[in-house]
Amino acid sequence: MEKTQEKMIPQFGYELIRDHLIANLLGKHEQEVLYWAGKDLARKFPCQSVDEICAFFQQAGWGELQLHTQAKRESIFHLQDTIRSSSRSDRCFKLEAGFLAEQLEQLESRMTECLEDVSSTLVVFTTKSE
Repeated sequence: MEKTQEKMIPQFGYELIRDHLIANLLGKHEQEVLYWAGKDLARKFPCQSVDEICAFFQQAGWGELQLHTQAKRESIFHLQDTIRSSSRSDRCFKLEAGFLAEQLEQLESRMTECLEDVSSTLVVFTTKSE
């Protein structure tokens, strides 16, 4: 029996598309388009729990997402970005923010927005629900 091997996309190839090609194509609209694209992805790949959302981030190669704190209408997530060490220090994380906002909106049945704060070692996502 032949084993099926999962093909891995080289990090450099992912960075070329994500950090250079998409940014160049979208120009000044990059942040808005990526946020709404993230929301659209969340509707196409619905998760049933926060644990599933964190697993999705890992499988998508977006990094290790962890729920840091949770209150009634606000949650804070930390993302250890696996590609953060790349040459582009100004990476846009709106795709991930939109994805997270929509997933939580579906789980909690409340309008939810997500803001990101990017440091050199960590991305902090703050979600707020109505």
